[in-house]
Amino acid sequence: MQIPLQITYRNMEPSAAVEANIRGKAAKLDQFSDQIMSCRVVVEAPHGHHHQGNLFQVRIDLTVPEGELLVSHEHHHKDHSHEDVYVAIRDAFDAMKRQLEDYARKRRGKVKKHESPAHGRILALVPAEDYGRIQTPDERLIYFHRNSVLDNAFDKLEVGNEVRFVEEMGERGPQASTVILVGKHHIT
Repeated sequence: MQIPLQITYRNMEPSAAVEANIRGKAAKLDQFSDQIMSCRVVVEAPHGHHHQGNLFQVRIDLTVPEGELLVSHEHHHKDHSHEDVYVAIRDAFDAMKRQLEDYARKRRGKVKKHESPAHGRILALVPAEDYGRIQTPDERLIYFHRNSVLDNAFDKLEVGNEVRFVEEMGERGPQASTVILVGKHHIT
């Protein structure tokens, strides 16, 4: 971290043990990204005058080059696990760790990309035997049966129609388990 860790207590007395716990967890965040510029942690006991039944709230604000990552753990009265300040701190830092890992993956360009569905054109139809063939852009041939065509659209298919499909390996090679006729307003 480029700027020293800032810890603020609200409605509670500062604690050396709590501070040591927070400092240890904040130091571990550097393992997930060397881009952390600053870290601010606020620990709050909303009803400071009670000695039991406090539900601690922990807020972590991390500054990174493209902005800020924020975790704000506020819990409802039904969740009593955060009566323990150390559990509240652990949960907040675990959530921040996940955000920081996502941030680091995005910076490295390792974000999951969804592949577009397989597509091709109807090459042949054999209505008398309830099947057809799809030709993919890379010239592969994919068999499909009438029952694989969604919306009972087999009889609407024509040679040359563009379709999307889900491919699987059949007994005699690649086949489409699902075939969808692509309309003229599709996005590929």
